[in-house]
Amino acid sequence: MNDAVRRVLSEGDKRPFNRYGPDRATSLDAACGALATRLTARSLSSLMPGKPGHDMIRRLALVILVSLWPAFTSAQQVQKPVLLHAAGSLKNALTEVAQAFETSAGIPVKTSFRPSGLLREALAKGEPAEVFASANMEHPPMLAKDGKAGPVALFVRNETCAFARPGLNVTSNTLLAHMLDSKVKLGTSTPRADPSGDYAWHIFAKAEALKTGARAALEAKALQLVGGPNSAPPPPGRNAAGHLLATGAADLFLGYCTNADPIAREQPGIRMVRLPANLLVGADYGLTVLNGASPNAYRLAMFILSPDGQRILARHGFVAPGLPRE
Repeated sequence: MNDAVRRVLSEGDKRPFNRYGPDRATSLDAACGALATRLTARSLSSLMPGKPGHDMIRRLALVILVSLWPAFTSAQQVQKPVLLHAAGSLKNALTEVAQAFETSAGIPVKTSFRPSGLLREALAKGEPAEVFASANMEHPPMLAKDGKAGPVALFVRNETCAFARPGLNVTSNTLLAHMLDSKVKLGTSTPRADPSGDYAWHIFAKAEALKTGARAALEAKALQLVGGPNSAPPPPGRNAAGHLLATGAADLFLGYCTNADPIAREQPGIRMVRLPANLLVGADYGLTVLNGASPNAYRLAMFILSPDGQRILARHGFVAPGLPRE
């Protein structure tokens, strides 16, 4: 590159670009004209001795700008993805929500799905994150209390159901008897690490009111098969509860009712059993944005709470409180 061109680019800072960049540009020609005015007669003399003229400067400016423009515009257009951390039970639903958000807003989203309790521990230790969607309303406030997150919004609800392996004849009325049967393998998630396990333990506490000693018996026999730090993951693309029931690791499994459709697609012989009213435990899901998050993270959180986001969540079986009345 000619020394005069180097001098123009260095001495002229970036004012032509700043004035006519992607946010305020009227045309590429306008930007070229702005750069051309930075070239002085002295610069022209050193570039083209004896042939001064603004047109020649303009041509040279165009060559320079066209050379630099792709790198400049691409740097302006690239956006960092929003970091979304969410409960495993939200994987299918929030993956679709993230795709819809990226399509509508042009903002990429990077997702991480794990048990909410394990996620909270990771975020408390400093794992980079911006939006946290938990399967309960307890973990997000813990981060807020530690000064790591803002207010918490309830954004969906779920319920706990039982799933029975093929051949096990269970109804809502006989569910507790089967759960207490020593011959029946009762699977759950891991308490404290995963809210689904906590909800199972709430069911056991309710069972105590129906049958003395039921709570201790159920807590003792429950197989904590998923949701823990050392739990074996299911095969890729498979529902964990459905896989455990299909392979005989459990005869009954207590999990979220939103598992019903994925399990039915993978294992049609597995049945969902609704809990009776005296054992029913619901799940409130909390959403928060972590401190220091980008403005785009707040846009994603608002999209999740918006009717568009809520409709997607409802299609996946969640109760969406943010949907408008029909």
